[in-house]
Amino acid sequence: MSTVADFVVFPAIDLREGQVVRLRQGDPAQQTIYSNDPRAAAERWLAAGTEWLHVVNLDGAFGEAADANLAALGKIMEVGAKVQFGGGLRALDAIEHALDLGVSRVVLGTVAVTQPEMVDAALAMFTPERVAVGVDARDGMVQVRGWREGSAYTTVQLGERLQMQGVRLVIFTDITRDGVGTGLNLAATVALAEQTGLQVIASGGVHTAADVLAARDAGLGGAIIGRALYEGTIELADLLAKIVHNET
Repeated sequence: MSTVADFVVFPAIDLREGQVVRLRQGDPAQQTIYSNDPRAAAERWLAAGTEWLHVVNLDGAFGEAADANLAALGKIMEVGAKVQFGGGLRALDAIEHALDLGVSRVVLGTVAVTQPEMVDAALAMFTPERVAVGVDARDGMVQVRGWREGSAYTTVQLGERLQMQGVRLVIFTDITRDGVGTGLNLAATVALAEQTGLQVIASGGVHTAADVLAARDAGLGGAIIGRALYEGTIELADLLAKIVHNET
């Protein structure tokens, strides 16, 4: 578990065909486009006071061509924020390319389940500080390949294995809440942290500042915010001020 001082807020920039979008429960058929200018979105959140951005290559996660998203990532990198980047990173050269673009941390997903040896190799080559894993679950079971396929792992089972491999940081997403705005699944997120010893960033369902502050107060490593920022139910500058001053 983390201290309050370590807590990080991550505005999300989800990319599909080079546009900033949000999907409801990871469903491409339930997509809302928020911007055609990912760099402008990054500048907006940086101006509000964030240091980090969470950028997702949705096309890559779905196994589709992602040239437009990688070009958008390059533009985002120009604004000077620290970037946590994931989606479709299923080969060491893809990880290396993202890091060469200036990404501070990559987030591995499917390969953590299907090719655990790649996690080992990535940790050895790039260090645990630069390699995190996304643990995405529906009803407690880990999902892969853009959340379209199940696995045999519970979230805690995968978390325990990742911890043994040397992973230090995971992003936990409750798929049923993602893009819905019903609040984080805080109980499952905290349980993952407590039962594995991993630092856990909460994702999926943030709707109000109270959701984020509850994650902070629970000792989590951070929270990712998407739709709530784009639809205005959270004012980022105000939230960051509360985080800095340890307010409720």
